[in-house]
Order: sequence, then structure tokens, then C-alpha cells
Amino acid sequence: MTDADNSRARLALTCLDLTNLNDDCTPGDIETLCERAFTPFGHVAAICIWPQFVAQAAGLLKGKPVRIATVVNFPDGGEDRDAVMAETGAAVADGANEVDLVMPYRRVGDDPDLVYGLVAGTRSAAGKALLKVILETGELGDEALIRKASEIAIDAGADFIKTSTGKVPVNATPEAARIMLSVIADQGGDVGFKPAGGIKTLDDANLYLDLAAEALGPDWATPRSFRFGASSLLDNLLAVLQGGDGSEAGEGY
Repeated sequence: MTDADNSRARLALTCLDLTNLNDDCTPGDIETLCERAFTPFGHVAAICIWPQFVAQAAGLLKGKPVRIATVVNFPDGGEDRDAVMAETGAAVADGANEVDLVMPYRRVGDDPDLVYGLVAGTRSAAGKALLKVILETGELGDEALIRKASEIAIDAGADFIKTSTGKVPVNATPEAARIMLSVIADQGGDVGFKPAGGIKTLDDANLYLDLAAEALGPDWATPRSFRFGASSLLDNLLAVLQGGDGSEAGEGY
């Protein structure tokens, strides 16, 4: 392992949203996730979990530096603004520090005002919580739509834009990341970026860290501006930091 590998693995670990959005997730799984968030090499940025587990996680992580992210309008990206605002408010009341919202991505092309309104409403309902807006880039597909979705999300108050739910056939890709990062750069670099889905090794992580450095500078990516959404990346990063080559990818998101 090189010094560069070690440095990048440590950075990736601190930028990780350690995720369990499995349909069969249990309270026991949440306990395990909270424990895994703390390692001999530091802690992850956040855990990302279903809303029904937020109150439990808030109790387990009280007074600790790991943040609690949850998902709303997930994974379908529906259009009921009032329902999403209510879901968001309840999650924040339960202790969520961060909210990952699936925008109504199917309507980006034909009804951008609807998309803007739902994101803006969620921004309002989230209060001081960090808002990450999921574009579902693999479903949007088209470069112009990905760019438009990024712009709408940022204009409506997103703190981060995120590629994917991890629940569709195509999730994070370098092509989508380049578009999203270019929009962030065009708008001043103050909005964060979160690639999610299929990021399982340090090599995968490096690809996105390199793209961020290319678009926004070598020191831009920090836990305040960059997150990975993943469940199995942590094991690979720990293998690298323990002196291995990290060639084995874990299973999962």
C-alpha cells in the first residue's frame, strides 16, 4: 500500500454514508450498522437508513459524531409534495440530521415546476437538516436531463446532489458524475456531491474523487462537500488501511 492509497482510503472513509436500505433491515441490523460506523481509523460521516429506524439510531448515536441520514420519497420518486413534506418533518423530528430525497425525476423533462416545488417543499420541511437530492441519473439517461435535474435541485435548495438510489439497474457512473460536478462548479462549488450505488472498492472511490478534483480542485472533497453512498465500501477501505491491496469487493449497495 502506498502513502497515496492510505491517504485516499482515510479520506473516503470519512466521506462515507454507511448505508442499509435493504428491504429486510431489522433493528438488530441498525445496531450493527451503528457499531460499524466507528473504526480504528476513524468514523464514517453518516449512516443512511430507512425512516422507521431513525429514532432508534438517534438513541444509539446520541452524543457521537456520526450523523443520521434517512431517505424520503424513496425509491420511487413520487409526486405527492404534501406527503413527502410530512415524511420529511417526521424523520427530522425523530432525529435525522440529513435527508436524502428522491426527486420526481420522471417529470424533469415535461414539468420542471412540479419537480422544483417538491424539492423546495422538502427543503422547507427539512429545516436545518442537510438535504441531498437524488436525481436517479441512470433512469434520466440523457445528458441534458441530468444537467437540468442538477440545476433544478440546486435552485430549489439542495445542499448536495446525489446520483442514485442504488435500486435501479444503472446507478452512479462517471459520465453522470462529470455532468453533475460541472453544474456544481458552474454554480460556485458550494453544493456537495454524492455518488451512490456500485461503489465497492478504493479504486471505485478514487474514480469519483479524481473527477471531483478535476472539476473543483484537489482539496474540495471533504465530508462537508462529498459523500459516498455505500454499504460494502467500508470493508474494502479497512482492508487497504490494514495493509492489504483492497482487491476484494464486498457484497451490497
